[in-house]
Amino acid sequence: MSDARSSALKALLFASSAAGMLCASPALAGDEVPIVKADATQDATNLGSIDVHGQRVKREPKDPQFVAPLVDTPRSVTVIPQQIIEQTAATSLQDILRTSPGITFGAGEGGQPLADRPFIRGQASGNNIFVDGIRDTGGQQREVFNLEQVEVIKGPDSVYSGRGSGGGSINLGSKAPRLTNFIHGSAGAGTDSYARGTVDANWQVSPTAAMRLNLMASQGDVAGRDSVDFDKWGVGAAVAVGLGTPTTITASYYHLDSDQMPDYGIPLFTKIGVRTTDSGVLDVPYDSFYGLKARDYLTNTVDSLTLNAEHRFSETLAISNVSRWSQTLNDYVVTNPGDGGSATSTPRGAALINGVWWMKRGTKSRWNPAETLANVTDLHGSFTTGSIKHNFDMGVELSRETNKNASYTVTTLSGAACPAPLTGFDCTPIYNPNPNDPWTGTITRGVVSESQTDSLGVYAFDSISFGEKFIVNLGLRWDDYSVEAINATGTLAAPVYTPFNGDWDFVNYQVGFVYKPTPSTSLYASYATSSTPPTISAGDQNTGAGVGTGNLLTSVLDPEETQSFEVGAKANLFDDRLALSGALFRLTRKDAQIQVSPGVYEQAGEAEVQGLELGVSGNLTSKWQVFGGYTWMDSELVSGAYNNVNIGEALANTPEHAASLFTTYRVLPKLSLGGGVYYVGKSFGGNQGGAGGGANRIYAPEYTRLDLFASYDINDRASLQLNVQNAGDEEYIIRTNGVHHADVAPARSAILTLNVRY
Repeated sequence: MSDARSSALKALLFASSAAGMLCASPALAGDEVPIVKADATQDATNLGSIDVHGQRVKREPKDPQFVAPLVDTPRSVTVIPQQIIEQTAATSLQDILRTSPGITFGAGEGGQPLADRPFIRGQASGNNIFVDGIRDTGGQQREVFNLEQVEVIKGPDSVYSGRGSGGGSINLGSKAPRLTNFIHGSAGAGTDSYARGTVDANWQVSPTAAMRLNLMASQGDVAGRDSVDFDKWGVGAAVAVGLGTPTTITASYYHLDSDQMPDYGIPLFTKIGVRTTDSGVLDVPYDSFYGLKARDYLTNTVDSLTLNAEHRFSETLAISNVSRWSQTLNDYVVTNPGDGGSATSTPRGAALINGVWWMKRGTKSRWNPAETLANVTDLHGSFTTGSIKHNFDMGVELSRETNKNASYTVTTLSGAACPAPLTGFDCTPIYNPNPNDPWTGTITRGVVSESQTDSLGVYAFDSISFGEKFIVNLGLRWDDYSVEAINATGTLAAPVYTPFNGDWDFVNYQVGFVYKPTPSTSLYASYATSSTPPTISAGDQNTGAGVGTGNLLTSVLDPEETQSFEVGAKANLFDDRLALSGALFRLTRKDAQIQVSPGVYEQAGEAEVQGLELGVSGNLTSKWQVFGGYTWMDSELVSGAYNNVNIGEALANTPEHAASLFTTYRVLPKLSLGGGVYYVGKSFGGNQGGAGGGANRIYAPEYTRLDLFASYDINDRASLQLNVQNAGDEEYIIRTNGVHHADVAPARSAILTLNVRY
């Protein structure tokens, strides 16, 4: 990746130097436009009600479907603000969601892409990630440089987002133009060759128009995984006209280019057939890397264009329309350390030779371009009928998603020779692998499967206030979801194409009751549903066949259904500077396809998750900021295949306990200290939301991670920020698919960042 590294380094230098030049330039709109004081924007302790631009805000979801403030919304919603993104030195979606307990990430492989695969309340939610309210399709590893906030909605929410939202969804709120002038720049350097530069510039070009530009370039190695490097750059640009007037139009463009060495971690005991740890993860050193630097690669590209138009008829009625075109590519060849032999053999592609365990490297690959066209229209506002007040939203969502999917045939012509009885090339010692082994060969893309998904959603929401104490929150949505697909098998010389057409329609709803003891507190109870079509329940990227197995082979499966009951309480304290929340929930997912007897299949699978969630966000005092929570989840596979030994066991990627707390305290006028503590309990491996660990009960052990933070204001426009991540150098497993491999967490690293704000 030397060429890519060179280009990223040039982009990084450009971004850093651009920040300096822009900061030295006068505001385009002149002195008449007020510039926010830099000392306010650098305050590391104003999370509760002040944003990074020094302006007073309330942390609320941006989507008009949320027809009530969060304190009056009868479900669990967490808003992660830009301050937390910046203070934790997060660079990816996985980094920032660490601060929201109860969310885990699933491993790739097993038909799943090497991409973001969050699990929410035990349910695979990789298909439920949105950007500014529109589904963000395609396998990718998302960046955070262009985000103002991240919204996590927990529990079945098909009424908001349509199909496939059994556990919840994640909405990424992009940075948008404002009627002010500011230029923020950052340049960071750290251990493990880390370097990162960002620019966030906003110009008011007229009394009602503005533009915003965000730039990012970053490169480095993954701490403790010296052969795993990354190189990426991105641009986010937006122009808005009509700001502050009844009609506003915003056009935006986003691009991300990422090139990295993919990492499938370390093998499980199934590789050698001898269980060396209780967890089932093989007892190799955690810095062991089994990939081939001469062969493996992972490329992600993202391009999207968005046009957002809103017209306000009056103070109580507005209409908005958002259109988006996006295109993504997920392209990789990765070494799977747990593969490389027959799936039924033990050891699997491994042999003990003269007292040394040797293994044959296996590969996984994917070529997956995806394109999306989407349009969403919302009519939202409020009205009163006597003493009853309605806050409503009604809308229509249209989308077309096109996916192509293929794998590569990787042929080794020469490389590291295998000692007998192993044959061929691509062998390495299991306990001392060499990523620099030579490799010469070919990588040939195979036959291409294609799918086109069309969806239509019609929805309505109403928050009905009966005086100042009682609120009824209602939501209803109808979806039509259809798939036309061609599944390709065979070879390029002799391809076999199998067509599939499926069409589903389903209705989902939510009902919530809210009682408000005071204007800033609430007690609530709610019920919500969701529907997951089989093309999604079979995989996160709309690539499932949609038909059954065995006696159901010619049947189009019904959607899986999820329902949830939730009761909770919320409170905004200290003039909305601190938000507290708590909830009890019970979630049930039904109608998964299972084998009920030899050769006989039914849609009779069932899983349950019940639990408790606590959350805190804001300021305990003017100097003390806190953000975190705790989640307890009791999960169970209630009904599974007749021969499934894990019935009654916990679900995959669903730890019983998880907690996080990130906090800062201003100890001196110019110095803030703090850090984060993150605990995740034992989590069984797996992919599809069934019982975890498989027959071998493989799991990721519990861990506690400590991060440290310090910020020093050099003057009123510049500050230094130090982040030490995994300060205790804890060795732990992030996740395992329970079959082949376990992903190792990054070791200790340190980053020093210079932030300038004008």
